[in-house]
Amino acid sequence: MTREGALLVMIGVVVVLVGLGVWAWMRRTRRDAGLVAPFGEIPAGATPTATAAGFYVATTRHGEPLERLAIRGLGFRSRADFAVSDRGVALDLTGQPRMFVPAARITAVDLATVAIDRVVEPGGLVRLSWRAERPGGGEEIVDSYLRPQDGSARALESAIAEMLPAPSAMAPASPEPPQHTDSTASTTGTDS
Repeated sequence: MTREGALLVMIGVVVVLVGLGVWAWMRRTRRDAGLVAPFGEIPAGATPTATAAGFYVATTRHGEPLERLAIRGLGFRSRADFAVSDRGVALDLTGQPRMFVPAARITAVDLATVAIDRVVEPGGLVRLSWRAERPGGGEEIVDSYLRPQDGSARALESAIAEMLPAPSAMAPASPEPPQHTDSTASTTGTDS
Protein backbone atom coordinates (compact mmCIF):
# COMPACT_ATOMS: atom_id res chain seq x y z
CA MET A 1 0.00 0.00 0.00
CA THR A 2 1.29 3.43 -0.86
CA ARG A 3 1.71 6.19 1.65
CA GLU A 4 -1.23 8.11 0.14
CA GLY A 5 -3.43 5.01 0.32
CA ALA A 6 -2.61 4.47 3.99
CA LEU A 7 -3.38 8.12 4.70
CA LEU A 8 -6.77 7.82 2.97
CA VAL A 9 -7.60 4.70 5.00
CA MET A 10 -6.70 6.47 8.25
CA ILE A 11 -8.78 9.52 7.32
CA GLY A 12 -11.69 7.23 6.45
CA VAL A 13 -11.47 5.47 9.83
CA VAL A 14 -11.38 8.82 11.67
CA VAL A 15 -14.43 10.08 9.74
CA VAL A 16 -16.36 6.88 10.55
CA LEU A 17 -15.45 7.09 14.27
CA VAL A 18 -16.44 10.77 14.49
CA GLY A 19 -19.70 9.97 12.70
CA LEU A 20 -20.46 7.15 15.12
CA GLY A 21 -19.75 9.45 18.09
CA VAL A 22 -22.08 12.15 16.75
CA TRP A 23 -24.79 9.57 16.02
CA ALA A 24 -24.49 8.10 19.56
CA TRP A 25 -24.67 11.55 21.19
CA MET A 26 -27.77 12.46 19.13
CA ARG A 27 -29.48 9.23 20.24
CA ARG A 28 -28.58 9.96 23.87
CA THR A 29 -29.89 13.53 23.54
CA ARG A 30 -33.23 12.26 22.17
CA ARG A 31 -33.41 9.61 24.91
CA ASP A 32 -32.88 12.18 27.69
CA ALA A 33 -34.92 15.03 26.13
CA GLY A 34 -37.73 14.33 28.62
CA LEU A 35 -35.60 15.25 31.65
CA VAL A 36 -35.57 18.92 32.61
CA ALA A 37 -32.98 20.70 34.76
CA PRO A 38 -34.46 23.11 37.32
CA PHE A 39 -33.14 26.41 35.95
CA GLY A 40 -33.98 29.42 38.10
CA GLU A 41 -32.74 31.87 40.69
CA ILE A 42 -32.22 31.42 44.41
CA PRO A 43 -35.50 32.37 46.13
CA ALA A 44 -35.67 35.76 47.80
CA GLY A 45 -35.07 35.50 51.53
CA ALA A 46 -32.91 32.36 51.29
CA THR A 47 -30.10 32.28 53.84
CA PRO A 48 -26.71 31.42 52.28
CA THR A 49 -24.79 28.75 54.20
CA ALA A 50 -21.80 27.90 51.96
CA THR A 51 -20.18 28.69 48.61
CA ALA A 52 -17.49 26.95 46.62
CA ALA A 53 -15.90 27.09 43.19
CA GLY A 54 -14.80 24.09 41.21
CA PHE A 55 -16.08 21.80 38.50
CA TYR A 56 -19.41 20.33 37.57
CA VAL A 57 -18.43 16.81 36.43
CA ALA A 58 -21.58 15.11 35.12
CA THR A 59 -25.16 14.10 35.76
CA THR A 60 -25.85 10.37 35.59
CA ARG A 61 -28.64 7.91 36.16
CA HIS A 62 -29.15 7.36 39.88
CA GLY A 63 -26.72 4.75 41.15
CA GLU A 64 -25.03 4.42 37.72
CA PRO A 65 -21.98 6.73 37.84
CA LEU A 66 -20.84 5.72 34.33
CA GLU A 67 -24.16 6.41 32.52
CA ARG A 68 -24.09 10.10 31.53
CA LEU A 69 -27.40 11.86 30.91
CA ALA A 70 -27.67 14.47 28.17
CA ILE A 71 -29.96 16.88 30.03
CA ARG A 72 -30.01 20.32 28.39
CA GLY A 73 -27.42 22.48 30.16
CA LEU A 74 -25.93 19.56 32.09
CA GLY A 75 -24.47 17.40 29.33
CA PHE A 76 -20.83 18.46 29.59
CA ARG A 77 -18.17 19.03 32.24
CA SER A 78 -17.76 22.69 33.16
CA ARG A 79 -16.25 25.12 35.61
CA ALA A 80 -18.89 26.01 38.18
CA ASP A 81 -19.69 27.99 41.29
CA PHE A 82 -21.84 26.32 43.95
CA ALA A 83 -24.03 28.22 46.42
CA VAL A 84 -25.80 26.40 49.24
CA SER A 85 -28.68 28.06 51.08
CA ASP A 86 -31.36 26.90 53.48
CA ARG A 87 -33.70 26.50 50.49
CA GLY A 88 -31.51 24.51 48.08
CA VAL A 89 -28.36 24.41 45.98
CA ALA A 90 -27.51 26.75 43.08
CA LEU A 91 -25.06 25.76 40.35
CA ASP A 92 -23.62 28.40 38.05
CA LEU A 93 -22.07 26.54 35.12
CA THR A 94 -20.02 28.46 32.58
CA GLY A 95 -22.22 29.57 29.67
CA GLN A 96 -25.47 28.22 31.17
CA PRO A 97 -28.33 29.82 33.08
CA ARG A 98 -28.28 29.31 36.85
CA MET A 99 -29.62 25.96 37.99
CA PHE A 100 -31.35 25.89 41.38
CA VAL A 101 -32.24 22.55 42.97
CA PRO A 102 -34.76 23.21 45.76
CA ALA A 103 -34.17 21.32 49.01
CA ALA A 104 -37.48 19.49 48.51
CA ARG A 105 -36.12 17.92 45.29
CA ILE A 106 -32.83 16.74 46.83
CA THR A 107 -33.06 13.10 47.90
CA ALA A 108 -29.49 12.56 49.18
CA VAL A 109 -25.96 13.91 49.22
CA ASP A 110 -22.76 11.99 49.84
CA LEU A 111 -19.15 11.65 48.75
CA ALA A 112 -17.99 9.64 45.74
CA THR A 113 -14.75 8.74 43.99
CA VAL A 114 -15.79 7.89 40.40
CA ALA A 115 -18.07 9.54 37.82
CA ILE A 116 -17.88 9.09 34.03
CA ASP A 117 -14.36 10.23 33.09
CA ARG A 118 -13.29 11.43 36.53
CA VAL A 119 -11.55 9.34 39.19
CA VAL A 120 -10.33 11.26 42.23
CA GLU A 121 -9.10 10.57 45.75
CA PRO A 122 -11.60 8.74 47.97
CA GLY A 123 -14.46 11.11 48.79
CA GLY A 124 -13.23 13.83 46.42
CA LEU A 125 -16.55 14.28 44.59
CA VAL A 126 -19.88 15.42 46.00
CA ARG A 127 -22.76 13.32 44.66
CA LEU A 128 -26.01 15.31 44.76
CA SER A 129 -29.04 13.08 44.15
CA TRP A 130 -32.15 14.98 43.07
CA ARG A 131 -35.48 14.46 41.31
CA ALA A 132 -35.51 15.70 37.69
CA GLU A 133 -38.91 16.47 36.21
CA ARG A 134 -40.34 15.12 32.98
CA PRO A 135 -42.45 17.68 31.04
CA GLY A 136 -45.38 15.27 30.62
CA GLY A 137 -45.36 14.46 34.33
CA GLY A 138 -43.32 12.18 36.48
CA GLU A 139 -39.83 12.37 37.88
CA GLU A 140 -36.54 10.48 37.78
CA ILE A 141 -33.82 10.55 40.42
CA VAL A 142 -30.46 11.55 38.95
CA ASP A 143 -26.98 12.08 40.44
CA SER A 144 -24.96 15.24 39.76
CA TYR A 145 -21.26 15.13 40.62
CA LEU A 146 -19.48 18.26 41.87
CA ARG A 147 -15.74 18.75 42.41
CA PRO A 148 -14.97 21.75 44.67
CA GLN A 149 -11.53 23.31 44.15
CA ASP A 150 -11.39 26.10 46.73
CA GLY A 151 -12.75 24.01 49.61
CA SER A 152 -13.17 20.41 50.61
CA ALA A 153 -15.78 18.06 49.19
CA ARG A 154 -16.65 17.06 52.75
CA ALA A 155 -17.42 20.67 53.73
CA LEU A 156 -19.72 21.15 50.70
CA GLU A 157 -21.42 17.81 51.35
CA SER A 158 -21.96 18.74 55.03
CA ALA A 159 -23.45 22.13 54.12
CA ILE A 160 -25.93 20.48 51.75
CA ALA A 161 -26.74 17.68 54.23
CA GLU A 162 -27.67 20.23 56.93
CA MET A 163 -30.76 21.33 54.96
CA LEU A 164 -32.01 17.78 54.34
CA PRO A 165 -34.23 15.60 56.56
CA ALA A 166 -32.56 13.27 59.06
CA PRO A 167 -30.42 10.57 57.36
CA SER A 168 -32.70 7.79 58.62
CA ALA A 169 -35.53 9.25 56.51
CA MET A 170 -33.44 9.41 53.34
CA ALA A 171 -32.78 6.58 50.89
CA PRO A 172 -29.15 5.67 50.20
CA ALA A 173 -27.69 7.56 47.24
CA SER A 174 -26.28 4.52 45.44
CA PRO A 175 -25.12 0.96 45.79
CA GLU A 176 -21.45 2.10 45.84
CA PRO A 177 -19.62 0.60 48.82
CA PRO A 178 -19.23 2.97 51.77
CA GLN A 179 -16.06 5.05 52.00
CA HIS A 180 -13.64 3.93 54.71
CA THR A 181 -13.21 7.08 56.75
CA ASP A 182 -12.35 7.88 60.32
CA SER A 183 -15.68 8.29 62.15
CA THR A 184 -14.30 11.17 64.20
CA ALA A 185 -13.45 13.11 61.03
CA SER A 186 -17.03 12.96 59.79
CA THR A 187 -18.48 14.14 63.09
CA THR A 188 -16.01 16.95 63.68
CA GLY A 189 -16.12 18.31 60.12
CA THR A 190 -12.39 18.00 59.48
CA ASP A 191 -11.08 17.05 56.07
CA SER A 192 -9.36 13.77 55.38
